[in-house]
Amino acid sequence: MKTYTVTKVTGTPDWDSIPALELDVSYRRALDETPVRAWTQVAYNQDALLIRQRALEPVLRKELTGLLDEICEDSCLEFFVCPMEGDLRYFNLEYNPNCCRYLGFGSGIDDLVRLVPEEDNDEFRPQVTEFDGGWELTFQIPYHFIRRFFPDFKAEPGKAMRVNCYKCGGKTQNPHSISWNRVSMDRRCFFHQPEAFGRMIFG
Repeated sequence: MKTYTVTKVTGTPDWDSIPALELDVSYRRALDETPVRAWTQVAYNQDALLIRQRALEPVLRKELTGLLDEICEDSCLEFFVCPMEGDLRYFNLEYNPNCCRYLGFGSGIDDLVRLVPEEDNDEFRPQVTEFDGGWELTFQIPYHFIRRFFPDFKAEPGKAMRVNCYKCGGKTQNPHSISWNRVSMDRRCFFHQPEAFGRMIFG
């Protein structure tokens, strides 16, 4: 299990000073044929978890825009988090370059519930920036949202969460699946394995 220290900040992070973890576990042979790489950075302040994900991906697929679309078919960055250590229920947030989102909650793919926040009050504040050769995603997960499901959640030094980060693209020019921590491919929707997530500790 890999570990990562979540940096405490005041207000907006200086992302250049936040350590980045690389998604370096690949699952599809096609990845060897394309230079797709991805990284994630995580910080926290008084109000929310703050996430930046970045991908080097020369050809983007960004066709999906609907509320119930399967975002993983497009170029997609994903963040899965069990906010309370010892509780394997997790949120999975998946975004494509259109800021189209899949937000799920459950303990595995068989009981996962898809959540659809109000579009005119997007408390996650997603932003995508495209650059030559790739794209970058930033968003937040407010504590008040987490506490709707985990009332005892606290972000404070020494506390830990279970997390995995993914980059995929099922229908991209070069289909790929990569992750931070390795998961087993012997089941349907293999990203949904909270027992295999890494550990993030609040610094």
